[in-house]
Amino acid sequence: MKNFNKIIVILGPTSSGKSDAAIRLAKKFDGEVISADSRQIYRGMDVGTGKVVGIWNEDSKTFISEDVPHHLIDILSPKTSWSAAQFKRKTGKIIKDMLKRGKLPIICGGTGFWIKAVVDNAIFPEVKPDPKLREKLSEKSAAELFEELKKIDPERASSIDAKNKVRLIRAIEICKAIGKVPAINTGNEKSSYEFLQIGITHPKEVLDERIRIRLKQRFDNGMVEEVGKLHLEGGVSWKRLEEIGLGYYWITQYFKGRISKDEAFEKTYQSEKDYAKRQMTWFKKDRRILWLNDYADIEKEAKEFLG
Repeated sequence: MKNFNKIIVILGPTSSGKSDAAIRLAKKFDGEVISADSRQIYRGMDVGTGKVVGIWNEDSKTFISEDVPHHLIDILSPKTSWSAAQFKRKTGKIIKDMLKRGKLPIICGGTGFWIKAVVDNAIFPEVKPDPKLREKLSEKSAAELFEELKKIDPERASSIDAKNKVRLIRAIEICKAIGKVPAINTGNEKSSYEFLQIGITHPKEVLDERIRIRLKQRFDNGMVEEVGKLHLEGGVSWKRLEEIGLGYYWITQYFKGRISKDEAFEKTYQSEKDYAKRQMTWFKKDRRILWLNDYADIEKEAKEFLG
């Protein structure tokens, strides 16, 4: 089945079941997955991010899970950061290559700002780093930065990870330079691709329980030990791990002796529930997203879309 300009997007909040659906679609329609997860791009962050089980293929430079190539997984050191602009540029190159090879691109993830950047062909502002401002902002806590961003750009604050200091600082930096983080689809040239965006979610009580069960599995499978290894063997600073946010922030507090392991679990659980809520707030603004839960319905819509 050859579709030279069609792309499927599987999105939704954390623990909704996106990855399983994307892999099944890839097997059905001869596709490959492009990860739109701002943490799964990092090497060594496997258990903590709920990364799909697989292996790195050096020849294809892709992560293989269930015989399906996954792009943009395990490509960076956790010491570095990546922006939506970088994601969009890299994804654009991957999509062109996949379509040239007759493969169906399936974008899968929960980082809504990244996904929207591709779907709406975003053009990002050329705002150079401001070292003095960054140094000043770095002295503030994530909570203080988030409150500052909410005051100057509530729209961007609604989609950002409130615990990620790097992204908060960059967003504030852009706001200080040009007034606000510009709306992604304002004044930009329309994408030449056709997108089907399918969202997967569950009622709040169900999603909360799924988040808890999945988090318990990750803690049991060595999430805490993985964070310790990233610091001790990988050389990732505690500050950087805190910037990555969610469980990485709270497990770092555990290693610093500020909270117990049980407290780290509960605080991570609450952070992930809050993050899921922010994800849904962002996604629900896009009326083009088709919300489905049952895989049979997802496959049916994909088949109709692909013609």
